[in-house]
Parts: sequence; C-alpha cells; structure tokens
Amino acid sequence: MTPILTHKIARALISVSDKTGLVELAKQLASQGVEILSTGGSAEKLRQAGVKVVEVGDYTGFPEMMDGRVKTLHPKIHGGILQRRDARSHQDEAEKHSIPPIDLIVVNLYPFRETVAKGGTFEDCIENIDIGGPAMVRSAAKNHAAVTIITDAAQYDELIEELKNNAGCTTLEFRKKCAAAAYAHTASYDSAVSGWFAGQLGEDYPDSLTLSATKRQSLRYGENPHQSAAFYVTDNTRIGIASAIQIQGKELSYNNLNDTDAAFELVSEFTESPAVAIIKHANPCGVAVARDLITAYKEALACDPVSAFGGIIACNRPLNGETAKLIADLFAEVIIAPDLDNAAKEILAAKKNLRVLLTRSMPDPHTLDRVVKSVAGGYLVQSRDAMVLEKTQIKCVTKRQPTEQEMRDMVFAFTVGKHVKSNTIVYAKNGATVGIGAGQMSRVDSARIAARKAEDVAKAEKLSAPRTEGSSAASDAFFPFADGLLSVAEAGATAVIQPGGSVRDAEVIEAADKAGLAMVFTGVRHFRH
Repeated sequence: MTPILTHKIARALISVSDKTGLVELAKQLASQGVEILSTGGSAEKLRQAGVKVVEVGDYTGFPEMMDGRVKTLHPKIHGGILQRRDARSHQDEAEKHSIPPIDLIVVNLYPFRETVAKGGTFEDCIENIDIGGPAMVRSAAKNHAAVTIITDAAQYDELIEELKNNAGCTTLEFRKKCAAAAYAHTASYDSAVSGWFAGQLGEDYPDSLTLSATKRQSLRYGENPHQSAAFYVTDNTRIGIASAIQIQGKELSYNNLNDTDAAFELVSEFTESPAVAIIKHANPCGVAVARDLITAYKEALACDPVSAFGGIIACNRPLNGETAKLIADLFAEVIIAPDLDNAAKEILAAKKNLRVLLTRSMPDPHTLDRVVKSVAGGYLVQSRDAMVLEKTQIKCVTKRQPTEQEMRDMVFAFTVGKHVKSNTIVYAKNGATVGIGAGQMSRVDSARIAARKAEDVAKAEKLSAPRTEGSSAASDAFFPFADGLLSVAEAGATAVIQPGGSVRDAEVIEAADKAGLAMVFTGVRHFRH
C-alpha cells in the first residue's frame, strides 16, 4: 500500500453516541465543502442545527433495520472506507458497484460502560454493545493511508486545525496517530465487554485476562530518575488516588502516587473515628485514631517523628485549619483527605510545593477488587485484602484474658499491620501506633526494630519509658518460634494478636502464659509484599 502524505477530505461519515461538539465539527466540515453522511440521532441533531446531511439509509439504498442493529454494515459503507486509492483493481470494483470513497470517519461507540455503571439490566447492557461502530473504526484505522478516523470529541479541535493548516487535507502523520488511538479505543471497549461478561458468568479469573487503562499523565521518572514512568487509570470506580483532585502543589511523582495510595487505603479502614496515617516508602511510620483529627495527627506523628519528615499524610475526615497548621510545621510531600475547610485551604496555600489531594468521600474497606502485579513474562492477579477483622473471629488462647483497652488496641494494631510490608510487628497503645517494624526477613528483627524506634523517641522526648511499655502488639503472620513473642514481651507489650496456625503454637502459648501476656488468635494472615 502506498501511503498518501496528505489526503483531501471530501466525504465524511459521522455517527456518535456522545454528541459533545458534534454540531461545531459538522459546521466546520460543511464550510470546507465536505459531504456529510450520518445516522439516527446524529443526523437528526445536525439537521436541527441547519447542517446539510445525507442519511446513511438513503446513501446505501437500504434502510436501518432490526432496531438499528443493522445500518452501517453495508458494502457501500465499508467499501467506501476500505478501498485502496492506489490499487487499480479496488478503484475499478468501486466504480463498477458505485461505491465512492469515504475519507473521514467520526465515530464514538454505544455507552456500554455507562450502562453497566448505572446498573443496567443484562438486556440493556447487551443492546449497548456496539457492532457497526467498532467495525467502521477498525476499517478506517486499517486504511489510514487514506482515511482519517476520529473516536473522541477531544480530537475535534486538532482535526479542525489539521484541515485549516493543510487546505482541507489531513497528513499521514496525523492519520497514523488517529489510527493508533482508534485501535486502543476498540481494544479498551472490547476489554470492558469481556470483563463484564466474565462477571456475569461468575468468573473472577477468566482464561484470558485483558487489562485496559487510559494514561492520566506522563511522569518525570519512575522509582528512580533513570526509570521512565506514566500513570494510567482504569474504569474501577474505587475512591482514592485515581479519583482524587489535586488542588495545589507540584506534579505528583511515581513514588508520591504509590505512597499516597498506601496512605489513603490505610485510613479508609477506620470508619468510626477520625484517623491519620503518615506514610514513608509505602510503609506507615505513624497511625492513630482519636476523638478528633488534631489529636489523631499528634498521636500518629509521635510514633516516629524522624521518619515522618518528607512523608505522606492521609486523613479520613475533612482537614480543618487547626490540624492543617500543625501539618504545615512539618515538611510533608502530600496530604490526601476527603475535603478541607477554608481555614485549612488558606494555611496550606502558603506551602506552594505541598501537594494537596481531595477525594470528596472515602472508599468502602470491604469492597473486593483485583490487584495486579507484573512479573517477568506475566501478571500475578489476586483479590484485594479486604478482610475486616470481626470480634467473632478472635479467640483468646492464653490463661489471661485481654482487657477491653488491650483488645481495642490489638484490633487496631492488626488492622494497621495489614498495610505494613511483611514481616510486620506493630505496637499500639490507646488507639495509636507506638512502634512499627516493617519488611524484615525475621519477625524477631521486626519486633526489635519497632521497639528500638520507640526507645529512640522516648530518649529524644525525655520520657521515663518507651511507649511500648503496656502496649498491645500485632503480628501479620504467626510466630514460628517463641523468640518473636518474647521479643515483643521484652519491649513491654502486655497483649498480642496474631493469626496462629504454627506447628509450634503450643510452645508460643506456653511462653505467653509464662510472661503473663494475653494472646489472641485471628485465623487470618495479612502478608504484604
């Protein structure tokens, strides 16, 4: 096929579900002498706007039928799109069958995703699977050597500019760009239909997995400056980093996005009380729940104020001025919250580089969706860890029963531990973390690191004892030996929550009893890698 460097637009077919900018585009085309073919509602809207239009049914000599299921699936349409301008045989056949060329296709597809999102019935969703539209899109994209394909109203201005700058023609470079976007568009559309069908059949993990996402922004770099990166968003409606609105601050980096997502997911666990989480390198360095947001922030910061420098701060309640003033005293990279009041907005505005994101509401911690991780040559796919610990799951296995406060702190610590890289030990007291040990190969080391951090804070603040004294501790997985439990006891913890399930559970329980600890089992593990 010989590509045409510039190609005059003489005839266009317009058939769109989303009619944004439709009339303006059609008027621009008509002003340049372009003949416009159209269908159904698009044709009616153009006629009402005074744009001369030829109905596809009149053009093909064959009426729309079967409730509009068959209208553009006709040789005169697809022959007009697919005929090669450089092939004599194609031109002879086109002339023989009276099939003039169509130079421009403007199509966006039936609102399948929107129908699903609105809770449409099975029948409604089926009727909103477009057939003729994708066929035209793919035909035009294949023949981009001569045909321009537009699939998004956001492309209209660029198309109009292209025609103005090239005497009513489009360039090959522009047509290639549009063709690539067209195939991405139909692939994404098919992915949505495929995913919906799998859901209808109850297939969480179908034999063929298709991932579809749209680029939100190119990022300056990835985890490190020598790595390239971009941020893509999916159709998933979960409230969080993808739905948040940035109201101030520098552009978000790859690490900002990753850490902010971790922070917001953590505070979303706590629905009954104001909560604050401070995240550094995807791990919490302080988390607290309290009667008000400012108290929660103070308690979260107190856990590890050194690590909190340059961290990400997430709140599960609208940020107020009083709390914002304290946060402004700390160097933070990002704040994410459902909202903020005018006082907070004014205070944070003075920190021009501070990124502030608003989500307007909080996600449901119980919601199940998929988590996808790439590995060499493939993907690992699992359901999100949406397990919310219920009291009925908790079983006391020691002679001493935990107090009510110990139980509250154990559940809190276990919930925080779900969001800490494994191996994990979390110490908590009065609704706040007082020591966090993350990402160690040995659970004993996690316990000791968390305790040492608490000791450092106590020394810096001239406390009589580390805050781990009298705390409750959580382990994300079972203690394989008693040494991990004894390390927790040495740090001053009086109660321990863990999944249980080790072959040495009896030894660990015996050690807890000897140390006078209360210990409960959950039967649930929270590994996080």
